[in-house]
Amino acid sequence: MSRYLTGRFFYMTDTGKVRLSNEDQAIALTNASGNVLLMVCDGMGGQNKGDLASSLAVNTVVNSFINKKGFINTFFAKIWVSNIISEANKSIYEQAQSNPVYKGMGTTMTLLLIIKDVAILGHVGDSRCYFLKNNRDLVQMSEDQTYVAYLLRTGQITPEEALTHPKRHVLMNALGIYPSANIELKSFPYTDEKVLLCSDGLFNNVPIEDIASIVRGDDTIEQKVNELIAISNKNGGSDNIAIVLWEAQT
Repeated sequence: MSRYLTGRFFYMTDTGKVRLSNEDQAIALTNASGNVLLMVCDGMGGQNKGDLASSLAVNTVVNSFINKKGFINTFFAKIWVSNIISEANKSIYEQAQSNPVYKGMGTTMTLLLIIKDVAILGHVGDSRCYFLKNNRDLVQMSEDQTYVAYLLRTGQITPEEALTHPKRHVLMNALGIYPSANIELKSFPYTDEKVLLCSDGLFNNVPIEDIASIVRGDDTIEQKVNELIAISNKNGGSDNIAIVLWEAQT
């Protein structure tokens, strides 16, 4: 890990065409060491409880990250990712337990920490992290933690059946629901791929092939994110949308 990572990012959320409020959050940050933090959260619980849950999650992570000067190595970076997601879970859970108004609130979280040539993924729920491989194929790096994804992984349904399954939106994991978090944590080499993080409001409304076409295009990063949101809303806008797009400078 010998290089200083530079690049461009842009993030945006949108209420969509159906929901009355926006419970999604998106953020992208860099620090003095050139580390890159990308994150989306999709709050749930209704009546603005989801907004509080996703806000608590984002604030917990951001407040910690901006005070860190860097990471000694990948091992300690993975520990930080695991610990900070657990801390976010605790913050949401304790708030929900202390006030009946907030009972049942929770949020997904998909967090990517890039340290030079290593990417560390911390993931809870069904928001997604994609890498654009070879500037062509949009590859999902996170694993959906949904009931239908479980059925698909265990061979109980086909990919075609998963697209229309009546329980395809049922989550099996989220922050704030239980005292401790079940976190998907992994690391992999980072070789300057374009990175997209998004909530299900995007990929449930826009085919992956269309998303990939926009991400690998020649528009500015701001234009790409705005176009993705516009197409999602044109196709129904059935949910809130959160998008983070990162493009390394090579």
